[in-house]
Amino acid sequence: MSEPVLVGFEVEDGVGVITIDNPPVNALGPGVADGIIAAVDQGQADPNVRAMVLIGAGRSFIAGADIRQFGKPRPMPKRRSYDALEQSTKPVVAAIHGYALGGGLEHALACHYRIAVPSAKVGLPEVLIGILPGGGGTQRLPRLIGPKAALEMIVSGRHVPAEEAKALGIVDAIVASGDLRKEAVEFAKGIAAVRPMPRIRDKTDRIAEARADPGMFEAMRKSIAKKARNQKAPYHCIACVEAATTQPFDEGLQTERRLFGELENSDEAKALRYAFFAEREAGKIPGQPKDLKFPRVKSAAVIGAGTMGGGVAMSFAEFGYPVKILDVTRDALDKGMQKIRDNYAISVRRGSLTQAEMDRRLTLIEPVDGYAAIAGCDAVIEAVFENMDVKKEVFAKLDAVMKPGALLLTNSSAIDVDVMASVTKRPQDVAGAHFFAPANVMKLLEVVKGVRSSTQTIAAVMKLGRDIGKISAVAGTCDGFAANRSRAPFITEMMLMLEEGALPEQIDKVMVDFGYPLGPFAVGDVSGLDISYATRKRRAAADPNYRKLHVPDRLVEMGRKGQKTGAGWYRYEKGDRTPHPDPEVKRVIAEVAREFGIEQRSFTDEEILRRLLCASVNEACKILEEGRVYRASDIDVMWLSGFGFPRYRGGLMYWADTIGSREIHSQISSWHERYGARWMPSNLLREVAGGGGLFREAKPKLAL
Repeated sequence: MSEPVLVGFEVEDGVGVITIDNPPVNALGPGVADGIIAAVDQGQADPNVRAMVLIGAGRSFIAGADIRQFGKPRPMPKRRSYDALEQSTKPVVAAIHGYALGGGLEHALACHYRIAVPSAKVGLPEVLIGILPGGGGTQRLPRLIGPKAALEMIVSGRHVPAEEAKALGIVDAIVASGDLRKEAVEFAKGIAAVRPMPRIRDKTDRIAEARADPGMFEAMRKSIAKKARNQKAPYHCIACVEAATTQPFDEGLQTERRLFGELENSDEAKALRYAFFAEREAGKIPGQPKDLKFPRVKSAAVIGAGTMGGGVAMSFAEFGYPVKILDVTRDALDKGMQKIRDNYAISVRRGSLTQAEMDRRLTLIEPVDGYAAIAGCDAVIEAVFENMDVKKEVFAKLDAVMKPGALLLTNSSAIDVDVMASVTKRPQDVAGAHFFAPANVMKLLEVVKGVRSSTQTIAAVMKLGRDIGKISAVAGTCDGFAANRSRAPFITEMMLMLEEGALPEQIDKVMVDFGYPLGPFAVGDVSGLDISYATRKRRAAADPNYRKLHVPDRLVEMGRKGQKTGAGWYRYEKGDRTPHPDPEVKRVIAEVAREFGIEQRSFTDEEILRRLLCASVNEACKILEEGRVYRASDIDVMWLSGFGFPRYRGGLMYWADTIGSREIHSQISSWHERYGARWMPSNLLREVAGGGGLFREAKPKLAL
């Protein structure tokens, strides 16, 4: 069997067409760069070729490098494909559709001209996997669009739509989408005789703006300080762009390659690559038939117009889905719709949303009265109060009115899906669609599989999650499912450490220094202390051995519910969300410690960090034992996208592996001796540690 041709070359009307054909997204895997070089050489040697076009087959131009090759030894090429394109004596036109990302955009920048269809997107997202553009992107882009615009693109890693790319000067023309190859050939014929050929490396006019703004680079470093805490890649990106303004092109390339080499095998890059692949694995259902057919969702409904329900509705509207929303009373519905409008208005004021886009989304959200109005929707998400009786009533009504095959979904964060499914005649269509607050912002969608949820239903919900911009991961039904259940010991330990002498501001500082955007107590104030209060009351009523958390309960009973009441774990000034440590909280903590005879002491930052995370690692191992997730990396995905775990640390299980399974087991065992049953090491944790294995590679003991 012959090797597939990754790069083809054809001559059409005096134009050499170089076609990259490496499905699914034309990644720059082994052989592609060599193929480009060979095709350019062929065009150079053919006297009938006056110009060339670089184009991608299938759904993309070039979506970037093959990330699987990063971190692996590879020979330094004698000649680079970027150089072959740039040094061609015949002009080369990059014809862009789909994505031109990373090395894809860098190849386009090495060409002499660039055209794109309106739907195309370009970008240099390497920073998102802990590296920097290593194919000249940090040197060519600033010369083309100016260092300021280049900095914003490279440090953010964002994808830039075609029209904006043209406005910036990245592409020379937007062409009709009908036949890109034909348009590209015609464009190439039109510029074939133009001399001198424009080479980005020779441009100096745009980088001169750096001299007019000498503080540009330092200002960028200061602006990212909080977001880029503990990371190298964003700062190395800035250094490379700065080099483009202070060094000749070839020297700037050397700086780029040197700093790329420093990053490629860094701990940061390894963790980010792991997170990248973990997210892709999370979307796969083991054993799912390739030809599986499942219902496609074109319309949705939401039951409950509160904060969560409104956020879910906004998630659908953002991606163009018509969504109906209802509540028990018209007053509650009106208040919910007003909250949605207010949230959109805030985004408009901030500049992250246009008024036109706000208006468009609002037209997609339809408030309705009664269940009959939603009967024809393809999916319905229940987002009512976390009370089983209320939820059972909702599902009974949905079963009575919804069309056959509709997805009946619950946004419950903890309550058993099977109980809700039991009141319907179609339990196979019932599943969890657990959004994380705020639902229109947080990326995680925890898809909860009940005992009788069909594979078709789970696949359909996973697809729906992807279609509305979520990262979906599957969990089995149990109290708290996988995400919240794995985090519950973290919450328990941080509350108990208060009783033992720690303070909210100390614990928050430890977690922010670790890389969280906010500490857990500050987050609690944002979401509301009363939400977890209700969950604790439910669990205490169901389990006589439940360890009550007295400090947060007392704060709620005092009326301290977080930012919405002006006081929670912290105190807040009117109109200001800045948390201020409050002596009243310290007083309540000391009061609880005295009542229960708990001797208070000081904590090191390391003890706080390990105690919080190790507790959850142990619980995650129990979840794996019970087969509540498909794979250990799914838990990492949940923590990254649902709880703000610092992405450059890979996730909970990946972090545990950086400490070492034997060290984690030893630490948990010592706390088991000190604190008792809640720290009992799980069987799977013992097994992994016994073999010196990796938590992220641990396999479930039972099938989900």
